[in-house]
Amino acid sequence: MSEIEAEIEVESAVEEKEHEEVQTKSRPETKTEGPEKWGIAHIYSSYNNTIIHMTDLTGGETVSISSGGVHVNADRYESSPFAAMKAANAVVEVAHTKGFTGFHIRVRAVGGVGSRVPGPGAQAAIRALARGGFKIGRIDDVTPIPHDTTRKKGGKRGRRV
Repeated sequence: MSEIEAEIEVESAVEEKEHEEVQTKSRPETKTEGPEKWGIAHIYSSYNNTIIHMTDLTGGETVSISSGGVHVNADRYESSPFAAMKAANAVVEVAHTKGFTGFHIRVRAVGGVGSRVPGPGAQAAIRALARGGFKIGRIDDVTPIPHDTTRKKGGKRGRRV
C-alpha cells in the first residue's frame, strides 16, 4: 500500500467521523423513559380550605389527595397559600413515584349560591404543581354556575338573628 492510498483512507475516516458528529449534534436527545403518563389535578379552593385531588385521565382512579388542613395546625390557616403549596407538594411527590409526567389542571370554586371566585390557595397550588417538574396541559375553571337561579338557604323570611 502506497503512502497516497494510506493518506486517502485516513482522510475518508476523518470525514466519516466529522459527519457522524454533525448528525448527533443536530438531533437533541430526549430523556423520557417510556410513554408519557397524563393525569388531572382537581383543585377545589374556597375561603375555608384548599383540596388538591390528583386522578388519572378518566377521573375515576385517584392517584393522590391532600388538603390544606392536613399541613397546618390552626383552622384559620387551612385556606392560606402556604397550606395550599404544602398540599400540592405532597401530591407532586406521590405522582412522581407513580410515573406521571404531565397533567391538566381543573380549578373549582364554591359556586352555586356561594362565591364564584376561587379562594386564596388556588394560585399558590397551581404554582407549586408547575414547579414540580410536570408538563402542564390545560388549565380549566370548572366552577358550577347556575343558569337560572338558586335559592339561598334561610327560608322565605331569611335568617333571623
